Amino acid sequence: MGFKENLKSELIYSGMMIKELCAITGIKRHTFDNYLNTHNSLPNAETVVKIARALGVSVEYLVTGKEEKNRKIQPPIPLDMQILVDMAEKLNPKNRRLAIKLVKVLKEQEDEGKK
Repeated sequence: MGFKENLKSELIYSGMMIKELCAITGIKRHTFDNYLNTHNSLPNAETVVKIARALGVSVEYLVTGKEEKNRKIQPPIPLDMQILVDMAEKLNPKNRRLAIKLVKVLKEQEDEGKK
């Protein structure tokens, strides 16, 4: 199987809708429509990495259908968590550290409320 078939298969397997995948990856719907409906439309490497991460599969699997041996693939993370990660990746290092501290404080407050 090729990229097109593997992408379709992973969308079905994950239960993810194309609009969710668009939101996670930042890739336009029209672009996904081309990948899914055009015989030889292949994305560039950076785009394949984004799609593979969002679907929780390896790039190798998404492109070739073959899985790298002894590699454990994490399941896709929820959309809201992916949005947080994507936004955090765009922060400068100082603001990223502040964001981590903020999340830790929020978690501590949540844990205190459970006591």
